[in-house]
Amino acid sequence: MEDRESVRTAWAEVLATARRTVADGLVVGTSGNVSARVGDLVLVTPSGIPYDRLGPGDAVAVDLAGRQVLGGLPPTSELPMHLAVYRSTDAGAVVHTHAVHATAVSTLVDELPPVHYLTGLLGGPVRVAEYALYGSDELAANMLRALDGRSGCLLRNHGTVTYGTGLDQAYDRTAQLEWMCRLWLTASGVPGRTPSLLTPDELDAAAEKLRGYGRSRG
Repeated sequence: MEDRESVRTAWAEVLATARRTVADGLVVGTSGNVSARVGDLVLVTPSGIPYDRLGPGDAVAVDLAGRQVLGGLPPTSELPMHLAVYRSTDAGAVVHTHAVHATAVSTLVDELPPVHYLTGLLGGPVRVAEYALYGSDELAANMLRALDGRSGCLLRNHGTVTYGTGLDQAYDRTAQLEWMCRLWLTASGVPGRTPSLLTPDELDAAAEKLRGYGRSRG
């Protein structure tokens, strides 16, 4: 078991972030989930429990193989997605939401059009992962393909996934992705007008300037 104090601290941060997704309207009820990595452990929100009912004694942790090593509550049904990210990247935290505007965009396009330079914050144009049943290995595999070279993606008819070095960064990326989706929907809804989009060169320049953005935060 990892250092107990590190686990307690990480669990408190996971709960705070999960509650923030509700307060900011990115999820409703028990939808969405949050996780953080501490060494070889992944602390993850449990399945079907409102976040305001969880406390310090409700920590849930699994190892990278998915075996539960801490807590009596079942881990989120989306555990395969979280573990896939940790096994494939250097992520320290993952945030999954059902944000309204992002989910709406996931039903309309295969890639979020680059309407803002913050696209560079996620590594480039945000792809939409093909639909698969929630909680399935197929969905996790589809997500990884959409995340290739990116730190966030949309899930078709489902929601969003972002990751970062820590929970602050992962959450910021989620919030920015939802904002960009809302921006595109707003602009594309103006009758007779088509939103201007950034060119690949413009996106590359923005990505270079944004490199390291948010990394000073945990």
